[in-house]
Parts: sequence; structure tokens; C-alpha cells
Amino acid sequence: MATQEPSPPSSMESNKPGFPKKILGNKLEDKHLCNCCHNILRRPFQAQCGHRFCSYCFNRTVSNGPQKCSACIKEDIFEDPTSILKQGCAFPDNAVRREVEHLSAVCINESCTWKGSIKDYEMNHEGKCEFMIIPCPSCKERIRFNEQERHNERECPERTLNCKYCKEPFHFKNIKAHDEICPKYPMICEGCAKKKIPREKYVDHIKFCSKFRTPCRFHVVGCDMSVEKEKIHDHERAYAYEHLNLLLHYIMGMKVSMEGLQPQGLEVAGQKLVELQQSLRELEARVSQLSTTSSGPPVQGAAAASSSSSSSSGPPGPPTSAPLPPPPTLAPTLSVSTSFTPLPSSVGAALELQLHSEKTKVVELGRRCTELEVKSSTFENVVCVLNREVERFATTMEASNRQHKLDQDKIEALSNKVRQLERTVGLKDLTVAEMEGRLREMSATTFDGVFIWRISDFAKKRQDAVAGRAPAMFSPAFYTSKYGYKMCLRIYLNGDGTGRGSHLSLFFVVMRGLSDALLKWPFNQKVTLMLLDQSNREHIIDAFRPDVTSSSFQRPVSEMNIASGCPLFCPLSKLDAKNSYIRDDTIFIKAIVDLTGL
Repeated sequence: MATQEPSPPSSMESNKPGFPKKILGNKLEDKHLCNCCHNILRRPFQAQCGHRFCSYCFNRTVSNGPQKCSACIKEDIFEDPTSILKQGCAFPDNAVRREVEHLSAVCINESCTWKGSIKDYEMNHEGKCEFMIIPCPSCKERIRFNEQERHNERECPERTLNCKYCKEPFHFKNIKAHDEICPKYPMICEGCAKKKIPREKYVDHIKFCSKFRTPCRFHVVGCDMSVEKEKIHDHERAYAYEHLNLLLHYIMGMKVSMEGLQPQGLEVAGQKLVELQQSLRELEARVSQLSTTSSGPPVQGAAAASSSSSSSSGPPGPPTSAPLPPPPTLAPTLSVSTSFTPLPSSVGAALELQLHSEKTKVVELGRRCTELEVKSSTFENVVCVLNREVERFATTMEASNRQHKLDQDKIEALSNKVRQLERTVGLKDLTVAEMEGRLREMSATTFDGVFIWRISDFAKKRQDAVAGRAPAMFSPAFYTSKYGYKMCLRIYLNGDGTGRGSHLSLFFVVMRGLSDALLKWPFNQKVTLMLLDQSNREHIIDAFRPDVTSSSFQRPVSEMNIASGCPLFCPLSKLDAKNSYIRDDTIFIKAIVDLTGL
């Protein structure tokens, strides 16, 4: 039983508008057009009014309720209710569908040569054409369908890569930022030049690297040089004068600071000393007063008190109107004796202790003043010694600087001469290389429209093409005559376009020449391309006559036009098998341009 040919999806499954008019390979008829999208009918539906619509267009039109037929209105044949479009009022027009599916079609994508019926186009080619232009889902750049894989792997700026060191994923545009923070990124030690040190171990390495440059120990006083750890002692011996000079400036700065602070400190110390001495005199006066008072007046006071008490206890006398005043000589004595109370011994001991403490403070303050004077004198002596050393080193340094300046002038003059000679040699090298290139080009150039291209190291060059390092090669230029068309060949050893990976592709290129203004355009000469059998038995030949409407054969406006030729020139399987096309790892390509009419 014969297998049934698969059919396109049913009308109810269609979710696309009509086919574009450009795919039709023959004359377009109006009955094959949708009355809504005005493209070629896809799954046609016929309404009650007789007009046809794509299944997608009809369903979209009636999705919001019944609608008036725009075609009936346009043709002025509107009739209610026949011209009202609504669900269930149209039926699939299978007869027209079969007519449409059998119409011849071509692919609308540039450079695609596919041909067939619309049915084949829908089932096998639509949405699958290698030359179809699609947007990259990541960067939105428009690319060909067959270049999508290469674009995603090599060209898309939004592609994701895995770091080859830490294996973490990142976007291609962030590659530099990732390299700056990658913990496994290989670092190079600036001291010992050791390579491939992971960033996470770099700090530990430089701690023990004897070649790593570290700041000088005198950086605290101004030395800004960095020295290798193993040469730090040599640096200190060689730069002793500079270090002494820096140390001198540092000490002078300290001296100025101390001189600015010392008067104020001495003034405060003097004030404290005066206050302590005054307090000491007051304490001594109080102690002497207390000791003098406690030795005499208490006896008189006691006698007066006893006489007063005896007179009051005797027999009462006659009444008097007022008491008699006391004797004037006894008034001061009674006043002193009654206002003084002897102090206990603990208070005197406390006063003695306070006096001793104040004396100790005065002695300590005096000692500190003496130390400050000694230190100031010592610093002055150190500064004098350093001044003499600085003067001696300054004289030596001045002489060294003069000699160094003379040496630098000589070095600068010699360096200028060397740079001038290097520029001259570089210009001559460029001239020689340019002349060699022209000589090679002239030796390979022909002026009769016949060109034989020798390609050596075929295996290596084909391997480079397979790996993508050098997919294409250009031949030297050749001419139809000395003042004729300038041309060259372009070969893809691993194929290009439809022949990629399966065929050797060979193309013909029209180049811009000096005599193009004198030539007839477009280029219309027959071209024959050959892969020569080195046993002269069976050459591989392909010939074509240029399409005068193609931009490849118009007068060039850039260095060369777009290549045109044979993407399926020779199967690679024929070259992989035992053959006589490759001898000594070399092949020969021959191009013949028909000179008829020139």
C-alpha cells in the first residue's frame, strides 16, 4: 500500500497570513489573492458573498464580532446579510487551495536559488531557508539563518562565555571587567618575573619574593624609592647622603616644632612654680602662727575664767542698776584666749605631709626643666654635625650632578642619532617590502585572459580553512590585456554557502583597474574555471556567462566587486580519495576569459 504524501496543516491550524507575492514564479491572478491582506491565499476560506480570505485573516476579522465585507463595499455590491462576515458563514475553498498549492514558487531571500511549488515552499522551505534574515535573540543584529551558529559562538557581543581560569560564566562584553577580579587569573610577579601566579595567591608570593620591590625604610622621612628586598642594604649604603639629608630636614622640622612649643611650656611651668612657692610660704606662715599661739595665751584665759566663776558663786550683793565694764587692759587678752582652740596633732601631720608633697612637685618640675635644656643642647649639637655633613655631601653632589648632566647630554645626542637611523632603516624596509610585493605580483600577472594559479601546501591550507583560521584565499590579479579588465580568483578550500564542508568553492572576482574608464561595462565575457588534472586525463571544468544585472559585474566602485562563481565546484570527497589533482601537496587552478568582442 503506497504511503500517503503528508499534507500541510488544516485550515483551522493555520496561524499565518497569506504568502508574499514575490514568491510567485509565474503571472499573478486576482482570484489567488486574499481580500484582507492582499497576499497569495493561504488556506483559503470563501464567504457567502463569494470573496475569498486566508483562514488567518478571516478568523482575525470576525474575532471581534460580525463585520461588513470590505471587498463588497469596495466593489459597490454590498448586500445585507450576505455581505456580513461572521463565524460559521464561510467554508474552506479546497479547489482554490489546490490551485494555489500547485503554483510555481521561488525563494524571496537574496542569493537563495530554491524553486518549486507553493506547497513545497510551505512544507519544506518556509522558515528554514539558510539565506533567511533573522534577528539575533540576544543582540538583535540581523543575520542570515545559516550564520546564526557562527554568530552566536564568535561574533555576538551578548554571548555568554566561561572563564578559562575560574570556569565562571560571564558576558563577552564584560571580559575585561571579569579579568580584573578573577581569583584564578594568572599574574606575573614584577620582581622575579614568575608567570601564571593565581591572583588569590599573589599577595602570599610577594611577601617572600626576594626580587619584589618594597619601599625604603627611610620612607617615613621622605625617601620615595622602591628597592628589591635582597638589595635594600646596598640601597641604604649607596644613598646614605640622601637619607642623612632627609633625616636632617626631619629633625629641623621637629626642632622648629619644639621651639614653637617650648616657650609656652616654660611659661606655664614658671607660673606653676610661683604658685607652689606662694602656697609653700602660706603653709609655713600658718604653721609658725599655730606653734607660737599654742605656747602662751591659754594660761591667762584660764585664770580669768576661774575668777569669773568664783565671783558669781559668792553671796549676793546689793542690787545695781548696770554691770561694770571689764578692765581695759584685759580686753585683748580675753579676746585672743577665748577665740583660739588648740588643733589636734593629726591636723599638723596632714599639713606637714602636704608641705612635703608640694616641695617634691617643685623639685620634679625643676628636674624636667633641666632635662629639656639638656635635650635642646644635644639637638643643637646634632644639627651642627649634620649641617657640616650636608655641606660636604652637597659639594660632592654638585660635582656629580655636573658630570651627570654632561653624560646625559651625550646620551641624548646619541639617542637622537639612533632614532633617526632607525626611522631611515624602517622606511627603507617598507620600500623594499613594497617593491618585493609588486615584483611577485608582476611575475604572476598575465595579460591574455588566461591565468594558472599554483596553490602549494594544500593540506595545511585546507586544514586552516576547516578550522576557520583562513577560510578563503585570493589569487594574484590577471588581465584580459595590458589595458583590459583586472580580475582575480577566490577559493574556499572547505566550501562556502551551500558547499560548506562538502565542496571546494571557486569564485571569479572583478577588480578595480587603472583603465576601467576606457572599458565597456558591465563585464560580459564568458568565464571558464578549471581544476587541472596533473595527469592530463580529466580536468574539472565549470563555465558561466555573467549576469549583466548583477552588481558583481558592474564597474567596481571599491577595490573589488562581490565574488561570483561556483559554490559546488568540486566535491571534497573526490580530493580526499586517491586522485591526480593533488601532486606534491600542490593543485593548479586555471581561469580562461573569452576575449571575443574585446
